[in-house]
Amino acid sequence: MATAMIINPILPGFNPDPSIFRVGPDYYIATSTFEWYPGVQIHHSTDLVNWTLAARPLDRASQLDMRGNPDSCGVWAPCLSYADGLFWLVYTDVKRLDGNFKDAHNYIVTAPAIEGPWSDPVYINSSGFDPSLFHDDDGRKWFVNMLWNHRGNSIGGNPKHPAFAGILLQEYDAKNRKLIGTVKNISRGSPHGLAEAPHIFKRNGYYYLTVAEGGTGYEHAVTMLRSRTIDGEYELQPGRHLITSKDDPTIELQRSGHGQIVETPDGKVYHTHLCSRPLPNTRRSPLGRETGIQKCVWRDDGWLYLEHGTPHPQLQVPAPSGAADPEPARPVLRTFNDTRLPGEFQWLRTPYPDRIFTATTDGLILHGRESIGSWFEQALVARRQEHLAFRSETLVEFDPQTIQQAAGLAHYYNRTKFHFLAVTHHETLGRVLSLMSCPGNWPDGQLEFPLCELIALPGDQPVGLAMQADGADLQFFYRIDSAGAWIPVGPVLDASVISDEGGRGEHASFTGAFIAMVAFDISGGGRKATYKTFDYTPLPFAE
Repeated sequence: MATAMIINPILPGFNPDPSIFRVGPDYYIATSTFEWYPGVQIHHSTDLVNWTLAARPLDRASQLDMRGNPDSCGVWAPCLSYADGLFWLVYTDVKRLDGNFKDAHNYIVTAPAIEGPWSDPVYINSSGFDPSLFHDDDGRKWFVNMLWNHRGNSIGGNPKHPAFAGILLQEYDAKNRKLIGTVKNISRGSPHGLAEAPHIFKRNGYYYLTVAEGGTGYEHAVTMLRSRTIDGEYELQPGRHLITSKDDPTIELQRSGHGQIVETPDGKVYHTHLCSRPLPNTRRSPLGRETGIQKCVWRDDGWLYLEHGTPHPQLQVPAPSGAADPEPARPVLRTFNDTRLPGEFQWLRTPYPDRIFTATTDGLILHGRESIGSWFEQALVARRQEHLAFRSETLVEFDPQTIQQAAGLAHYYNRTKFHFLAVTHHETLGRVLSLMSCPGNWPDGQLEFPLCELIALPGDQPVGLAMQADGADLQFFYRIDSAGAWIPVGPVLDASVISDEGGRGEHASFTGAFIAMVAFDISGGGRKATYKTFDYTPLPFAE
């Protein structure tokens, strides 16, 4: 019988910083969500091959309020674990990106089941980001996070080694819900620098410390160290890096780093890592940082290595015994006829979704709020782009009365990287179609209007809007008659800029491209737009 294969990435589209663990036959991966709400994605699998979204645990104001958080701040690098009959989730809410400071606040929540209910958070510290919690076999718990040195002159888009000042370790008293004892800097990683994302794993009397290094761009790497005692000294693995793509630009999975060890029930070892798939002949990754996994082996020297013999991540990896074949990508066709939002959708920053949308049995209603790109309250509901080529369609009912009201379909990354096909109003033409684009115009977010002439829309009937992307090429379409042909709108736009590396560059944006339903009403009137359908269809990518 042929061995099933894991196809990387296992979590396609914006799913970075994977923290993995197993409870019995069940594997779970928690990934960062940054400014997207609810916070933290947790996926579940029984074979490491096929994964389903199981929970987004940070879903109320007492746990997470990101209004005002800049782009690419919010929830960084969660760590998920299980002990004492509880699931434990550690996470950071980062409040600042630029300048010398980060203002990174670390919390712990717990739950009896992965679906919840998840507790209100316990505040831990603010000394740095990327926290994790290690449950030792003697019952003690240890909190680790990187130390941020604000004197290091490391700003968004330009990481500097002095700001990444080592890995802090301190004991956590679960009964009294606080850190106790002395805090110790246990490692500064390897000479590659920028050590972050610490995870501890214990085996055969050694504490193994996994860190991410090199920044989360094309120099990224997973580095492993070990010590006989949890507080060090930690020695560096021979060969330095367990996983990296930095030495070979031809590898399809680039920017590989930041992950965690997991063991199967029969003792096989795998290691997750984030990665990206840049468009050919570019250094732009619209899908953001995704989650991959590699099969590993322990060698006689007591160190972990990738099974195939190099630190370079592979697209296909042998799966555990009994695993199923990967499920093929399928279209997702949504008719909004339920009072619950379908699971793949998220919104931005606010813990008060009733202010920005209402799910009904007769459509998804967006309540126009602040402008597209606002850091506080914008009515934007979106799903991840998971394929380099796709088509997305929607049907929207919207009757704007002023130029300050708009609703439509957007290819969205953040306030300086988006393309937006909008139904809006013109003083003499009435209801019209317009294109608003911000192709990486950092830092001011200056809009461009690539549609030479506005398109007048007859009557007040629903409007079909669509976008189709093939790598770096993005074309919008519209139609009035639901049975009619789709009509192209405007020029082919640059989809590659809707990426981590677009605009400001690879170390300044950490999420990924979304397809978004958007409504704004900057008059303050709260004009409503009703979305009847939303389709997302993967397409073959013509490299």
